[in-house]
Amino acid sequence: MRENLSKLLSREKLKNTLHTILEFLFNPPLLICLGIAWLITNGWSYIVFTLGVYFDVPLMIGIASAYLAFLWVPFTPEKIITVIIAIALLKRFFPDDERTLKKLQNLHAKYKVKAHNAKENAKTTMQEHREHRTTTCTSKKTSVE
Repeated sequence: MRENLSKLLSREKLKNTLHTILEFLFNPPLLICLGIAWLITNGWSYIVFTLGVYFDVPLMIGIASAYLAFLWVPFTPEKIITVIIAIALLKRFFPDDERTLKKLQNLHAKYKVKAHNAKENAKTTMQEHREHRTTTCTSKKTSVE
């Protein structure tokens, strides 16, 4: 167990994974698309709030504050929506950026495999649990009789 954990957390593997993640995140086309997507989803509210405070416009402050309050509520899907918009913009504005798009396709394929495996494991576990309950119930019935 400890040996498997040390393999998973080896310095070299961690370094390679971190390098891949940083290389992916700090890709200029992706950063541009993330910036535009952030402005679309919530950057506008920070700008409107700042302008409302600067020019003392209560309506601007109220609208922006309400939206910002909504953004800071836990489990707001804003980050997921921002990433989805960024990926759509990346495909639209930078269709020749094969490296980033290929990494996104690989991540999607890995997710599909993991989701399928998790579903199969859940089915197997549920089936084993049912069999165990059935065995336990039948053994209790025979011991009572």
